[in-house]
Amino acid sequence: MADGTLVLIACSGGADSLALASATAFVAPRLGPRAGLVTVDHGLQPGSDTRAAQVAAWGTKVGLAPSVVAPVVVGGPGGPEAAARTARYAAIAAVAREHGAAAVLLGHTLEDQAETVLLALARGAGPRGLAGMPMRRVRDGVPFLRPFLALSRAATRAACAELGLTPWEDPHNADPSYARARVRAALPVLVEALGPDVVTNLARTARLVAADAAYLDEVASGATDPEPRVADLAALPTALRTRVLRDFALRLGAPGGALSTTHIDALDALVVGWHGQGPVALPGGIHVTRRDGRLFGPGTSTGTHAESPPPAG
Repeated sequence: MADGTLVLIACSGGADSLALASATAFVAPRLGPRAGLVTVDHGLQPGSDTRAAQVAAWGTKVGLAPSVVAPVVVGGPGGPEAAARTARYAAIAAVAREHGAAAVLLGHTLEDQAETVLLALARGAGPRGLAGMPMRRVRDGVPFLRPFLALSRAATRAACAELGLTPWEDPHNADPSYARARVRAALPVLVEALGPDVVTNLARTARLVAADAAYLDEVASGATDPEPRVADLAALPTALRTRVLRDFALRLGAPGGALSTTHIDALDALVVGWHGQGPVALPGGIHVTRRDGRLFGPGTSTGTHAESPPPAG
């Protein structure tokens, strides 16, 4: 990055993000960029505002400027984990835009990636879920980077110990009511049963699947029509057809976070399982219908003739 460019570290005060913030505070002045810190107060635990203020004060002390507390109100669709994650990323992105940051650094580690893959497997996710967390993703116009994704959690704890830092232990990380916490507790059992390479292998699986998924997504993005022809869709391999249908749904305005395999399967049934069924309801109040051999959504033409299902038998 160019001299003077601002990068922000998202720091909860836990070992991973604390080690990342410390490393960035040391490296950034020697490489040219400016480094700042943002910590989110979710307001979900007593004293969370005090802890957030302490993290920001520590950031200022080690030369991270600005060091900002971003309070959020957790709510909205999904479970508490999803709602907190949505609020957290939105707040961090807002702070990044406000201060003109070129990127935000996240402290996710190798174990975080392995846990993400296990969660995706348990939920029956497709390749997009098994691809885990990317090294780089743009949210709300802000690039989020994960420089520690190949580094172990033990290494970040060792770094904190070496630097004399006391990480904050989030009680939610050990609360079995959270799926991520249950997977985190189960990971050592898998390591004991399958060997120490299981964490690295799960992360490698994510990387390999991500490469294939990115290529298929790129191919599919060039095949999306505002009013897709059923015959053209039916001629595509399933892996491409379902991606084209997902891209079609996103272009209609369906929120990606709420768009599930069930929705895509229902759209796919309009193409390859057509028996005269009614519109498919997508998140965001969007309905997709099949008429005149095409798929139509809000804002597109509606077709002129109802389409008869194929004869039975």
